Amino acid sequence: MQSRWLQEEADQFLSEYGTEWGEDLALRTYSARLLGADSNLVLHGGGNTSVKTLHTNLLGELIPAIFVKGSGHDLATIEPSGHAGLELDHLLRLRKLRELNDDAMVKEIRSRLLDYRSPNPSIETLVHAFLPAKFIDHTHADAILGLTNQVEGRELVKAAFGDEVVIIDYVKPGFDLARATVEAAEALPEAKAAVWMLHGLVTWGETAGEAYETTIRLVTRAEEFLAQRQDSPLQIAVSTEIDKAKARWNDVAPTLRGLLAESSGNLDRPYLPLILKPLFSRPALDFVDSDTGRELALTPPLTSDHLIRTKPYPLWIDTPEWGDLSRLETQLRESVATYRTDYEAYVMRNSESGESGLKVFDSAPRVVMMPGLGVICSGKDIHEARICVDVTAHTLDMKAQIGGGGAYRGMLEGELFSMEYRGLQHAKLRQDEPPLRRQVAIVTGAAGAIGAGICRGLLEQGCHVAVTDLPGPRLDSLVEQLGEQFGPRVISVAIDVTDRESVSEGFNSVVSEWGGVDLVIVNAGIALVSSLEEMELEVFRRLERVNIEGTLLMLAEAGRRFRRQGIGGDIVLLSTKNVFAPGARFGAYSATKAGAHQLARIASLELAEIGVRVNMVAPDAVFGESDRKSGLWAEVGPDRMKARGLDEKSLQEYYQTRNLLKSKVTAEHVSNAVLFFATRQTPTSGATIPVDGGLPDATPR
Repeated sequence: MQSRWLQEEADQFLSEYGTEWGEDLALRTYSARLLGADSNLVLHGGGNTSVKTLHTNLLGELIPAIFVKGSGHDLATIEPSGHAGLELDHLLRLRKLRELNDDAMVKEIRSRLLDYRSPNPSIETLVHAFLPAKFIDHTHADAILGLTNQVEGRELVKAAFGDEVVIIDYVKPGFDLARATVEAAEALPEAKAAVWMLHGLVTWGETAGEAYETTIRLVTRAEEFLAQRQDSPLQIAVSTEIDKAKARWNDVAPTLRGLLAESSGNLDRPYLPLILKPLFSRPALDFVDSDTGRELALTPPLTSDHLIRTKPYPLWIDTPEWGDLSRLETQLRESVATYRTDYEAYVMRNSESGESGLKVFDSAPRVVMMPGLGVICSGKDIHEARICVDVTAHTLDMKAQIGGGGAYRGMLEGELFSMEYRGLQHAKLRQDEPPLRRQVAIVTGAAGAIGAGICRGLLEQGCHVAVTDLPGPRLDSLVEQLGEQFGPRVISVAIDVTDRESVSEGFNSVVSEWGGVDLVIVNAGIALVSSLEEMELEVFRRLERVNIEGTLLMLAEAGRRFRRQGIGGDIVLLSTKNVFAPGARFGAYSATKAGAHQLARIASLELAEIGVRVNMVAPDAVFGESDRKSGLWAEVGPDRMKARGLDEKSLQEYYQTRNLLKSKVTAEHVSNAVLFFATRQTPTSGATIPVDGGLPDATPR
């Protein structure tokens, strides 16, 4: 492991933060980020850091203070404000107590915040307070856990570090661990660090650089020690190719995602799906294909910090029936059901030691391992799923190393349960959940004004959105724009809705990325201005292929996917006011959109039995904004302007003044109508929402 400390960078942090926050906190921020930048030390909000310093209070008095990382903050990106300031003297007096439960501990800690707006300090705040050193770093370094998580772990740690570290057998994080650590450190004053068995490493120093360099030095020594003891790699009978694993994933994903969804108790949205993210790396495939993969996988996690991401154990599916999809689906169903039963039994066995009043979590696995496929991780959104992937990848790597030279040992079941159901652990994950956070949507024709508006509206409600259209600059620019704001919840998928294979492959791409589909917005469509007398049949057929056949292909593919997933779904067709009030010289568009509208109504009848709702939105005259014009109006506008002797601005005003409300209809308005159906505000299917400002001739309303 290499030190990342550069004095020039440290000086930059002093220059940027020193004046406002003080030199101590500026350097604390720098070294904390160095720790967070290395995934072999901490992962996604793991670990914690602190610094003791002086604080000037409102009376101008200098008082001893400690700044501790706020719970849930990520060391890799932490700002000075991410460390909560506390009155140190009061925290030190808590050491006199014989015991202190979580509720009382949190109350005491929060009562001593220097700023009430600060985040909740780390669960290990009292460790940082009780240890006398100025700078303290706590990490869950892989190599340290590689030593501690073995049957002879204590002996290995002693052999690797001698008296340079104190060794603490597993103690539940909090007050008891803080007392045990400081007492052990006082008994061994030459120690520079503490190793917490089955948990991690704590280092200290009088400078930020000293504490950080001690971490790097000790972790490096642990890496070297582990390497010397690894006798042999995992034995692999048959090595699965990554391409084969990816192909199998598309077969497995819909069924598995449906099985992992939790019942919500809400009749309007009866299931709570998860976002699935596969891990197809060579190490992961070799692990699940190895002779000891199952034995190692079904052991506790490396550290309790990972519990909130992965649950105590994964689901392992023995000898998947890859040659028979029907039998494989039965195998998946039975395996998930068994896991749920076993998990509920685990909760019942340990519930007496759990926190009173704490709601039982869902019983589905967070990690599924399948020989011949790899590892599937899950979360409430892609962010959580990716964290689960990262944690699992590191876990498999360390378990494989241990399995090559030792015997793995993790936390006991009671200890696992106590930490899994500990409110302090989950407090850092609590957040308001947007209504579509767990949902995956496909939007066709997304590169136009209406499609782009719908994509943005869905994303703002937490949805994962596959932005689809014909390939080209309009699609690319939209995805780039949305990606800057919404990150990995946006992907680009090129789909030609008139091509059955393209539609199927488009769905496959979305399933590969997020595990399934919940919402399909059928928006792709084209227009034509022509009288019936002048209309060329081939041109009419072009509209028919896009507007009718494209709708049919999307409805059919969505229905097949929803049926396999088994947890319902939503389809929203972008219809038009022309279905109810067709326009002269607009016969091809009006007729083909009416055909699409009728197909959607039929779909509402056929798919209701599997919990799928199909509805329509019928807008009028959406011109788009300056940065993204409507493709339909680019086609229709010139003819309409010529017929009425108007320019573009006047044409928009004409359509605005003809509706009852004199409203300009925007893509955002259309998006809001789509969201009404997507969020299931009412038990409705087969209905149409007009978005036209009120057009009496476009009835029925």
